[in-house]
Amino acid sequence: MTTASSGSTLLAGVSAFLTGAGTDERRHYRVLYGAVMIFFALFLGVPLALIFGQSILEKGTLTAANWLSVVMRPGFWSMMANSFAVSTAAAAVATLLGFFAAYGLVISQLPAWVKKAVRILMLLPLFLPSITYGFAVIYSFGRMGLISQFFGPPPFSIYGFWGLLIADVAYLLPPVFLIISNAFIYVDPRYAIVSRVMGDGFLRRFWTSALRPVAGACVSAFMLGFFLAFTDFGIPISIAGQYDVVATELYSTMMGAVPDFGRGAVVAISMMVPAVGAVALLRWSEKLNFRSTDIVRPMLMPSAARDGAFLLFYAGLAAVLLCIFAVMFIVPFVENWPYKPNFTIQHFIDILGEDDIGGIYLRSIGVAAASAAIGTFISFAAALIQARSKLPRVCRSAMDGLAMMTSTLPGMVIGVGFLFAFSGTILQNTIAILILANLVHFFASPYLMGTAALSRMNAGWETTGLLMGDTWIQTIRRVVLPNARATLIEMFELYFINSMVTISAVVFLCGTSTMLLTTKIKEFSYYERFDAIFVLSLLVFVTNVAAKLILDKLAECSRTDQKAGSTRS
Repeated sequence: MTTASSGSTLLAGVSAFLTGAGTDERRHYRVLYGAVMIFFALFLGVPLALIFGQSILEKGTLTAANWLSVVMRPGFWSMMANSFAVSTAAAAVATLLGFFAAYGLVISQLPAWVKKAVRILMLLPLFLPSITYGFAVIYSFGRMGLISQFFGPPPFSIYGFWGLLIADVAYLLPPVFLIISNAFIYVDPRYAIVSRVMGDGFLRRFWTSALRPVAGACVSAFMLGFFLAFTDFGIPISIAGQYDVVATELYSTMMGAVPDFGRGAVVAISMMVPAVGAVALLRWSEKLNFRSTDIVRPMLMPSAARDGAFLLFYAGLAAVLLCIFAVMFIVPFVENWPYKPNFTIQHFIDILGEDDIGGIYLRSIGVAAASAAIGTFISFAAALIQARSKLPRVCRSAMDGLAMMTSTLPGMVIGVGFLFAFSGTILQNTIAILILANLVHFFASPYLMGTAALSRMNAGWETTGLLMGDTWIQTIRRVVLPNARATLIEMFELYFINSMVTISAVVFLCGTSTMLLTTKIKEFSYYERFDAIFVLSLLVFVTNVAAKLILDKLAECSRTDQKAGSTRS
């Protein structure tokens, strides 16, 4: 084939793609692809471009002054070192605890109710805003804290590194546990039996049958934990004290008495540095992953020592977590902790009776529900493109690229980008900008969930529908969507809960008329209204737990109906 003919073929292909020539299915996928890409170009690409532009421009002139003023400041490097130190330590501790928590559920013969209780306990912190963790640690380990009342105050100050470490570990445990626990599903327990028969020692048997099969997941969990701790805003703003970290520096630079957008852009970019390393390490960790096929769950050998050790481990872990979060359920019902420990509901009456609290609560639910509904549609459309379309590979890979970008992009950076992009527009100080920020921020997990579900479905449904005279839309509506109903509910649930607890992105975007529960908690922290903080945290917690119970039940019913339909057919 000549160069001229190759060029004409390429031009013809591009023309066909742009004009929509081809099947009905391909035309609809082109429309979906174009809509998703335009959305992320406007609400991800433009904000990021403006952040980079703001860091190198001053009054329309290229300059390195912003960078020099930040990186040459003595406190900048100590701030980065602090962030790396506490994030690394918290991720390491959380990964270690998460590994043994997940391993014990697989290897022990503890009663089923104990294992179920452990799973529930490990996931409960997911339903709270991260800003609550810091105040919970203060009221647990502070000089007059709940734990300090029984065991005395700790031998270290909770304001700074140690307080951040404790709060971050509690914050990271649920996602880290989920990753490692999911990895153990694909580990064949017979490895341990074979290793024992081969006469391997304890350490070699532990490495072969437990640690090596989930090494990739442990690396992934560690990197996720590090990234979450490094970029979190809620915990540092509540308990960091004089221990400067990058999140508090970005907030004070952007929202201080004299905002400096140029320097703020530089700090925002520095917050993205770990993302580069995270992506590289995650790709490397994929080489460590392997899955067993034809997994059999043999009867485990009884061992009272093993089961007793894990029971003690779970009891200790539960005691620490419950002590930290128990204050959230105690302080609001006490007249004045710890001086007047008399039961009262007056705090609830006073706080929930304030003029704006009811409106803020309903607004928070509305923002979370709208984010979940629209976000589920966008992420499912992207999942359809990746998993079921016949578009060029570069188009399908673009969806994975968007998921990777949004999953490694700090919420605070999204907030700063939106602040630069939409200040002075009709979106400023509106509910819409909060919803848009959530759509970008939480895209990755629902998208991956949708992609996994769609990939498992029969690849020939669309072709069968076409042969029967159905359009692509009819096939999606009648066949694909009913089979994906449970997954769609779970995607909605992810978006809803994340939108209820987020603070990092919306803290830059909320105004007095668009306040959410999490930003109201932050406002109360300035006035040290800790009873109000815990009342609102309980409100978020109860709302999220109720949403999860309802949505999980709907998803379960949907799966039951789907199985019943499959059986009848």
